[in-house]
Amino acid sequence: MATQPGTRPGDEPATEPVTEPVTHVDVLIVGAGISGIGMACHLTRELPERTYAVIERRDAIGGTWDLFRYPGIRSDSDMMTFAYGFRPWTSPRILADGDSIRTYLADTAAEYGVTEHIRFGRRVVSASWSSREGRWTVDIVDGRGVPERMTASFLVAGTGYYDYDQGFRPDFAGEQDFDGTIVHPQHWPADLDYAGKKVVVIGSGATAVTLVPAMAETAGHVTMLQRSPTYVLSLPVTDKITAALQRVLPTSFVYKTTRARNIAVQRGIYALAKARPGLVKALVRRGVQRQLAGASDIAHFTPRYDPWDQRLCFVPDGDLFASIQSGRADVVTGTIDTITPTGIRLDSGEEIEADVIVTATGLQVQMLGGATLRVDGEPVSVSDSVFYKGVLLEGIPNAALIFGYINASWTLKADIAATYVVRLLKHMAARGADQVVVRAQDADRDSSSILGALQAGYVRRGEAVLPRQGTHGVWKVRNDYFRDAPLLRHGAIDDGLLQFSTTPARTATDTAADTDTAATAATG
Repeated sequence: MATQPGTRPGDEPATEPVTEPVTHVDVLIVGAGISGIGMACHLTRELPERTYAVIERRDAIGGTWDLFRYPGIRSDSDMMTFAYGFRPWTSPRILADGDSIRTYLADTAAEYGVTEHIRFGRRVVSASWSSREGRWTVDIVDGRGVPERMTASFLVAGTGYYDYDQGFRPDFAGEQDFDGTIVHPQHWPADLDYAGKKVVVIGSGATAVTLVPAMAETAGHVTMLQRSPTYVLSLPVTDKITAALQRVLPTSFVYKTTRARNIAVQRGIYALAKARPGLVKALVRRGVQRQLAGASDIAHFTPRYDPWDQRLCFVPDGDLFASIQSGRADVVTGTIDTITPTGIRLDSGEEIEADVIVTATGLQVQMLGGATLRVDGEPVSVSDSVFYKGVLLEGIPNAALIFGYINASWTLKADIAATYVVRLLKHMAARGADQVVVRAQDADRDSSSILGALQAGYVRRGEAVLPRQGTHGVWKVRNDYFRDAPLLRHGAIDDGLLQFSTTPARTATDTAADTDTAATAATG
């Protein structure tokens, strides 16, 4: 493609030329999941004069919660901290099902007028920043592949960190000979009938421990086949204290106090696990032994790693353990040798019969929904950028990445990150700047990713895709709400690291306007 007049090599769009009028907004948000909806609500509440749009590749609000439809899908964080700080979760249920979460998100978007700003069924292909124009040019395709284009002064990515098109799916020897059905939870068939059938769920993470008890209700038998154990903790389905308080106190007050309590508990458990891993390991093991009551070998729930080297898994009212106790489910630890026509054979020689195999084997890491970025004609990668305050990507102007916590509820960080973006936009307006970028020095940069502290398989597979970890101060992602909340809500915006400027074209226009005004005044 030839370079168009007024552009430089590298500025060309990734799609075919767009002939329709280009829409410009002050802020363009990518993703209508929990991060994107939250960001849009913060804009509506605090900067109602700003124009914005939300680009969502799916046809509904929800992101992860609209994508995943497997049996039993629910949160693995308590809802008092997983819900937004500005809109109370009123149910006393601690771990909510997917339908309830989708409804909460849709109702939140409707209440704050966000829904009308969402462009559904559209995928961002590329985004190109021009310092000369002071704006992002974003190329989009709809579900039919028809190209569209928008421009924006500021870009916010609320896309999460995994590939919606495909989960991690290892190839198993012999699977082509299997006489039954093999499914991945990320693309669950709505018509899958497993009633009365033998099911094997491969995996031991949050998805697997959710699927097993849910499927065991109607399946003939469910086996959770794991390569290695995971820490599993039981939580009560409902918070009885919160339920009692809601009967006599205002909802907003109960929500704030319960949320504060749960944040402290989450952080306390994590800090204790890091400081005294042996103690936490013993406490979890004791709880599992009590829940199993001898129905399964405790070795199946005794990981080789320390707590919080990988995420902990939570089960409501011990439903996983109850399924094992009842005989409807069991756990096998081993390595797959091959899939046979009638099931799975392990390296040990043991064979597990199956009519349905569920590969709950994890996710594929992907940033920005797979979109590519350019800055002033040069391609840039998120994985080359160190994270500033866990919100801005160094070297990429006028852009923020909403990335939640990995050791607590995702939304806790998403909420305060959105607060910071709003504060930054207000600060820029106050000082007459329309461009901001942050630059890191070599000494600020670590070689590991922002998830490098976790040993999970998806983190190892996605290490090269994620933003870089910093070495100190505002560059280091600590996943610590008690540190991040005051920094992002109240810390100085202009801390000497952010570089503010005004678009040259705007400066020239403003100067010409001032000259015309002065001339009019002189002749008037």
